[in-house]
Amino acid sequence: MRLIGWAIALAAAGLTPAAASVAAPAPSQNVAAAAPAASTATPPAGTAQDATKPDAAQPAIVPGSVGHMIPTPGVGEPDGRKGIQLQVTPIGEEAVGFHNYWLLPLCAIISVFVLALLAWAMIRYRRGANPTPSRNSHNTLIEVIWTLVPVLILVGIAIPSIRLLRHQYSPPAADVTVKVIGHQWYWSYELPDYGVSFDSYMLKEANDPTRQANQRARTDNDGPPLLAVDNRLVIPQGKVVKFIVTADDVIHSFAMPAFWIKQDANPGQLHETWAKVDRPGVYFGQCSELCGARHGFMPISIEVVPQAQFAQWVGQNGGHMPGAKPAAAAAPAAPAAPAPAVQEPATNQAATAQN
Repeated sequence: MRLIGWAIALAAAGLTPAAASVAAPAPSQNVAAAAPAASTATPPAGTAQDATKPDAAQPAIVPGSVGHMIPTPGVGEPDGRKGIQLQVTPIGEEAVGFHNYWLLPLCAIISVFVLALLAWAMIRYRRGANPTPSRNSHNTLIEVIWTLVPVLILVGIAIPSIRLLRHQYSPPAADVTVKVIGHQWYWSYELPDYGVSFDSYMLKEANDPTRQANQRARTDNDGPPLLAVDNRLVIPQGKVVKFIVTADDVIHSFAMPAFWIKQDANPGQLHETWAKVDRPGVYFGQCSELCGARHGFMPISIEVVPQAQFAQWVGQNGGHMPGAKPAAAAAPAAPAAPAPAVQEPATNQAATAQN
């Protein structure tokens, strides 16, 4: 039995190198076969603006045209100021007025009063001035004052706050409805009344090593770094725009500081906010809810234009104005010619009659 075991072991040892030499070329063949597939693979979602067109085949961008307005420095974008961005909506202007002319002065008055009271107590009731401390433990007048004054302050804050919330969550009738969908890590926009829908990705820098050959690089005419996008959302000036916000994967947040908008986008839920912008321009925002590894790379860019330019943008994106027929359906299709009747052979009729 031992001799048989040794024979089997030697035979197996002799066959192993031969099998390895036969199977060795297989991996190289697989790699060679996989190389062409990798070179033609579609870039992953969220990295390319158009995976089928190189830079030379993409349409030329005309700065200043509809959808490519040049941003105004200091308007709708971070500019290093201390405080709130310039507001361009009625709700934003009301909120900034409440903040600047009511809350900040009230905070300053309370802070100065508390600091003065603290300094007076430290000096007036120090040990050197009062070797024998007072035994008083209650003062009815002071206790009434420090109870009523905070209540009056809260009431004074609550009245304008409730008024602002009522204006914010009681919007007028919408002129334009935009559905906003957050993805990891880009935004999709739909204008159902106009037949327009598109995706919006961040534009990368020209020297970014992750920028693919078919991606357009950001320029200063597009907007600040990390805020410029390839496809801006365009809305009409002076119209009430209703945003219906949702998401398809994780929680995002649709935030546009110049519009006083910050609305969470939850999967499976529809949230609503609105804006009415009277000042044309380009305004930038970002997702403001931690949504994954590339959370900081899904900016928002909204361009506000006059009504005529908005209609032009709708047409350029394959849409149509309400009441107008889509371009594809404007000309009714010619009726198809009737198919010639196929006469059944007589032999079949005779066979049927016989059966």
